[in-house]
Amino acid sequence: MKIVTILGARPQFIKASVVSSAFKKAAINEAIIHTGQHFDSLMSDIFFQDLDLPQPQYHLNIHSLNHGAMTGRMMEKIEEIVLQELPDWISVYGDTNSTLAGALVAAKLHIPLAHIEAGLRSFNRQMPEEVNRVVTDHLSQLLFAPTPLAVQCLQKEGIHQGVHLVGDVMKDAILSYQAKAKQTSSVLAKHQLTPDKFYLATIHRPSNTDDRDRLNSILQSFTKLDFPVVFPIHPRTLAQIRNMDLSHYLNTDSIVVIPPVSYLDMLTLESASRSIITDSGGIQKEAYILGRPCFTLRNETEWKETVEVGWNQLIQPEKLSEAIANFTPPAEVPTLYGQGNAATEIAEILIGCSY
Repeated sequence: MKIVTILGARPQFIKASVVSSAFKKAAINEAIIHTGQHFDSLMSDIFFQDLDLPQPQYHLNIHSLNHGAMTGRMMEKIEEIVLQELPDWISVYGDTNSTLAGALVAAKLHIPLAHIEAGLRSFNRQMPEEVNRVVTDHLSQLLFAPTPLAVQCLQKEGIHQGVHLVGDVMKDAILSYQAKAKQTSSVLAKHQLTPDKFYLATIHRPSNTDDRDRLNSILQSFTKLDFPVVFPIHPRTLAQIRNMDLSHYLNTDSIVVIPPVSYLDMLTLESASRSIITDSGGIQKEAYILGRPCFTLRNETEWKETVEVGWNQLIQPEKLSEAIANFTPPAEVPTLYGQGNAATEIAEILIGCSY
């Protein structure tokens, strides 16, 4: 069996590291296309260095374009490669423009599509990611859902065939790399951080970074907390802060700005943090798996189960300090994302599929 896998962004590299390993063990021949959607070396190349992920056979270097232009250009290049490789399956992850481009190429060329992390819904069609994931799910022949709620979302949209509840490959990755992170990461010492004496923040979504008042409110809320906020800053977020004349927030003792970090360093920061503040979907989930309270600066989330069990709160910036001060960790941490063998199940299902 031959599979072409399309990747383009940080979370996809992490998930693919464990799935590609499972493919190799199952003797599945995989060709990886890296679209280049995350082009900064700290957002992309470092993940191939740190994780057991094979170097991509193809690197498209497509980035810094509007959504339509980016997706269209990716489709053109992906199609050329797929016609050359002639795979049995195309696999995509999550909800990026790279995911959508791969899904559309698969549909046009009548090649079966496997969507890993299928069924997530924020129900906010203003988010490009929501549109990408909905379209991809409806074009897929195999849909690997991480949670029962994801399965329910697919069923409500009339998708019943090819749906498999496998758990979350992100949990596989955390279980695989936690020990290595403890052994090799020096990020705490490098930035003189004491465990449980800092908050960790990641902010990158346009809804939080494209409006000056909103971004100002977020940065201001960080300065009101009782411990410093460690802020591995996304290149686009940093550019917006500078463009909007908000750089003075980055010169305070309340916010410790550091460059984007590797996955192993991120695991270390997440595990050592007092709480996590984010607008990222994946980091909400990582926070839960690692047992860290999470405060999500959004109006909705794809990971509703983390909110329902009390470990994640959807919050507005002006309420952040109050929410953190009044947070009481729930007594239980239910198993939400499987047993950590999702990647193996995905490989076994693909091998056994006669589509």
